[in-house]
Amino acid sequence: MEIKATASAMVLLLLLAWCCNVHVEAQVPIPAKIDGFVYRGAPVWGHSVVVEAFFDPLCPDSRDSWPPLKKALRHYSDRLSVVVHPFALPYHSNAFIACRALHIANKLNASSTYPLLELFFKFQEKYYNQPTYNLPRASIIKDMARLAVAAIGKNSLSTFLSGFNDTRTDSATRISFKYGCSRGVTGTPFFFVNGMPLSQSGSELAYKEWRSIIDPLLERQI
Repeated sequence: MEIKATASAMVLLLLLAWCCNVHVEAQVPIPAKIDGFVYRGAPVWGHSVVVEAFFDPLCPDSRDSWPPLKKALRHYSDRLSVVVHPFALPYHSNAFIACRALHIANKLNASSTYPLLELFFKFQEKYYNQPTYNLPRASIIKDMARLAVAAIGKNSLSTFLSGFNDTRTDSATRISFKYGCSRGVTGTPFFFVNGMPLSQSGSELAYKEWRSIIDPLLERQI
């Protein structure tokens, strides 16, 4: 009996060792085009510095990070390109819906994406977890759709709502999240400059901080 027990234990240990050494890889879905919304369609590659910002539309730190970054955009003009990646934080109950709304807006009218993002920032408190705790998902979607109309156009309500029945917008929103995870994004705001992560990510960056990061890069390009 002792020999059998020892043999069984050895088999179990071998199985555990084998399981621990099994390495399973799953391919993250490759989007038809690179993820993210380019601000005002500016050229991303070339002689400009590229800032990638991972924002949750319902994150107060993302909201507070946008004005100083936008000010830097105005200052540098075509020497700075910004790409925003929607990243729905799992502890913000309505963040996935808001990120999907941005994808729908971008599909219907690309120029409406950033105005809608700014509307989410302006009114985000009404979509926080506590105020919407007893609201059904359909009611939240309809309310966000009415908000989107202000950015997209008066006659866009039904078309916008139908976007939530389009599996492609659901897939695009999922891919945005997976794309962020694949690059090590763990919260918002999260910034990359010319492909490199900023150590200051996770909180608002002041305008002066953006200047201190970008000015030396542009000087080195000359």
